[in-house]
Amino acid sequence: MPPPCGAMRLRSLAIALSKLASVQEKKLELEQYQTDGELAARWISDILFFDDIFDGCRVADLGSGNGILGIGAVLAGAESSTLFEIDEDSCSVCTNNVQSLGLDERVKVSQTRIGIDKIPSEDFDLVITNPPWGRQNLRADRPFFEAILSIGSKAHLMHSAEATHVAKFFNDSGWSAESYGESDFALPAAYEHHSRTRDRTRAVFWRLTPPKSHQTHPDRS
Repeated sequence: MPPPCGAMRLRSLAIALSKLASVQEKKLELEQYQTDGELAARWISDILFFDDIFDGCRVADLGSGNGILGIGAVLAGAESSTLFEIDEDSCSVCTNNVQSLGLDERVKVSQTRIGIDKIPSEDFDLVITNPPWGRQNLRADRPFFEAILSIGSKAHLMHSAEATHVAKFFNDSGWSAESYGESDFALPAAYEHHSRTRDRTRAVFWRLTPPKSHQTHPDRS
């Protein structure tokens, strides 16, 4: 069982996240590609480097899948996280993963339609999301972008390296958008249209910061 507070070391975090159950029945229309434990741990360590996970930090994980990012943020030292996921099966997997780690008091699972159901902005200091990249449905990422704007807190986003619209979308709303890293992202042959057992694509990590006048928690750095 993880410690009730404080941050795990990177290797220990990667091991813990790699042991989480995955969503087995993936849905093509939701672009349910799983972030693996090693990549999730390295990404969370980057977020820690920016001091965007801090004591008392409350995290929103949008499109949580099996909950790996929101759970990882709590294991890394966040006070709490809420896993927002539309898919009922994924929510069940999230719940089981949360319970297996004894994090019931700190991690909440919410079956939520991003872009339709309201997310209370005052509840969160940080957003983490690996949204649909729009490979199956054009602009599938747009509701996630708009949810980030609505919440109004700093956000960390993973997106395809081929996406050229991320910075423009947020800059046009007065936000800063900083790309700070890239990584290979594994695409398992979960769907019939994949011809190979395993493929890879390039992902970029973004740090999105609202203008000071729009930050919902100016007293929480």
